[in-house]
Order: sequence, then C-alpha cells, then structure tokens
Amino acid sequence: MRAARFHEYGGAESLVIEQAPDPHPGSGEIRVRVAAAGVNPIDWKLRAGSLRQLIPLELPAIPGRDAVGVVDEIGDGVHGVSIGDRVFGLGGVTGATAELFILSAWAHAPDTWNDEQAAGAGLASVTAMRGLNALGPLAGRTLLIEGAAGGVGSAAVEMAVAQGATVIGTAGERNHEFLTSLGAAPTTYGPGLAGRLSALAPQGVDIALDTAASGSLDDLVAITGDPKRVATVADHAGGQRLGTHVVNAENDSALLSAAAELGRQGRYTPRVEKSYPLERIADAHAHAERGRTRGKIVICI
Repeated sequence: MRAARFHEYGGAESLVIEQAPDPHPGSGEIRVRVAAAGVNPIDWKLRAGSLRQLIPLELPAIPGRDAVGVVDEIGDGVHGVSIGDRVFGLGGVTGATAELFILSAWAHAPDTWNDEQAAGAGLASVTAMRGLNALGPLAGRTLLIEGAAGGVGSAAVEMAVAQGATVIGTAGERNHEFLTSLGAAPTTYGPGLAGRLSALAPQGVDIALDTAASGSLDDLVAITGDPKRVATVADHAGGQRLGTHVVNAENDSALLSAAAELGRQGRYTPRVEKSYPLERIADAHAHAERGRTRGKIVICI
C-alpha cells in the first residue's frame, strides 16, 4: 500500500510517500480502505519526536490516528459491520495516512457528512464528548469553551448547544463569525476575559472547557469559582496542578456512534479548514503546527 512515513524524528520535510506493508486486523478490529484521514496535534508532535519519551515509536512510522473509509477486512469477534460499509473511527496512535488502516473503534458514517468531514470527526468528537461529559448535565447552564474554533472546540460547541447549553467561545476575531454560525457567543481570549464575560453572561459562567492549552486554566477556575467546574483536554499539567477534570481521548465506539447520530440529525457537522492530497502531507503538517485553525485539517488518500 502507499503511505506517508517518516524514518526519523524531525520536521514536516521528513515525511515521504512510499510503499509500506499492508496491515491486517486482529481480534475486535476492522480494516478500511482509507478515503481521508485527520491531522491532529499528536500527529506532528509524534513526528517531531517531542513525545518520544512518553510514546516511543517503531520507525519508520505512518502518522495519523483517525480516518474514514470502506471496510474491506474484518477481524475475529466483530459484529454489526460488513464488508463495504462506510465507517469512520480511530486506531492506534499511528497508521492512518495510508491506503489501508486498522480501526479499533468505529461507527457508520452518516450520509450527511462527506469524506473530509467524516475524517475530521473521529478524535475531535470523542475528545469533545469526554470533556463535556466530565462537566455533568449541560442543559440550562452557561458553558465557556476556550479555543472554540479549533477541531475539538468547534465540535464541543455544537454538541453542547445540542444538549441545551448556552455557549460562549473564545477565538481570534477572524473566527467570531464562524463561532456565531455554530451557535456560540464569541469573545476574544487573553487578558481581560473575566470583564468581557461579565457583559456576555451577567449571571456568571457555570462551567468551562479548555481545548486550547493557552495558559488560561487559572482564569477559568477563578471565573467558574471551582476547579471541578472546569475540564481540560489540552493542559494536563495545569489541570493536575489546579485539580480540574483532566480528560484524555479514548477509542470509544459508543461515543463515535453518538457523534454520528448527531450528524444524522444535522446537529453536528465536523468543520474542515483545509484538505490536502496525500502527496502534500508535509504542507498539511506544517499548516497544523502553525495552529489557530478553524476546524480540522484532513488528508485525502
């Protein structure tokens, strides 16, 4: 199969397109012929080697953790999916930017999503859902989402609105119209946030979700009044220091199915800033590393 790989840790230029061995599913896994794959922060961090002590890789490695495709091989013990089904989901921490990818968690992709949207849904949706779930019931509460225009943040906005929350989202001014279209009241991040929130939410902010790791956790705790009213999916060290909820993504088929159902209802549409062909994966990684994206970056295989 054709795949993007890196043979040593380094910059985006270390990525090459070449032939790699075909993977095969084990028990409880499926294989898809990939249509598109997501680009997530963990992908370029792994490629750069900044996580090598925490997550050592066997090189050469194929970046990518989530993808959409058509099922073409099914492992033992798998039920509810057939050859030819279009699914999206998650595999290991590497492997997605290739013609074939092994999924360990998946859901049927709704017809309302194109391949680029479905490729952007896997990791973003489970991360957003786990972050929101940590904060308890959302209906009737005012929720602040820090970094609301990114892949996880924009997913969290739509999911929270669908659950009846009043959502305020922080983002750069160029993304304020985008946040309004998702159903959030936009504001800028950074110094003076508490003052800006007093105008947007005179009754106060009940809960907060940090998706940005912008160093704002101390402010979010002060704004909500209790570290247990704050969850972070991005600043684990800060969250542990302050005692907030610290959330990791998990390969969870139930959460993926819940995201897909919201998609079928038209209540969650994964937002894609830009898609790249596989041959331009180095450009996609460089784009992702610059940050401040509006939604997801995806690779079309």
